[in-house]
Amino acid sequence: MNMTLRRAALTLMSAVCWLQLSVPVLAQTTVLTGSVARSDTLNSYPVVGRQQVRVAVPPFGYAPIPAGVSTTRKRPVVRTVYVRDRRTYWQRHPKVRAVAIGAGVGAGAGAVTGLISGRGVLRGAAWGAGSGAGVGLVRSSRTMRRHPIMRDTATGALVGLGIGGAASRHGRRIGQVTAVGAAVGLGYGLLKDGLR
Repeated sequence: MNMTLRRAALTLMSAVCWLQLSVPVLAQTTVLTGSVARSDTLNSYPVVGRQQVRVAVPPFGYAPIPAGVSTTRKRPVVRTVYVRDRRTYWQRHPKVRAVAIGAGVGAGAGAVTGLISGRGVLRGAAWGAGSGAGVGLVRSSRTMRRHPIMRDTATGALVGLGIGGAASRHGRRIGQVTAVGAAVGLGYGLLKDGLR
């Protein structure tokens, strides 16, 4: 009877041990055969994101960082957007536009001056175009906008140079007319901006 009980107990223990050990063995077998459930069904739980806090570091020395505070810094998001520039050439280059307008107006004024003085229309147009381009450049300069009296003086000098070059052939006369133009421009600038 004792032997029969011992055999039954051993058989029962071996059956229990076999059942307990068979679960990992079956799991290993299923992995090898490829019958494991897909990962999207296993990871269907919502993921809770981490909150990152920026910590200001003092300029001198080190400060203790509180527990639970992340010191990672986020990089700023930079996006490059390419937009087609729909402006015209003259809108993109205002200085070139000012020089072209000044040269055109100056060429016309120089041609009239050369015609009246009898020194030649083409010669007057060339002098007028050169001085008009200079006037356009001076009037469109940002530096000269900050100094309006100097801008008016330079404008008067360039106008005088164009008129003197278109109307006379002598260098001394050109210098005199340029000096007169600079004086007129200086006076205009002082009356307009300096005596407020």
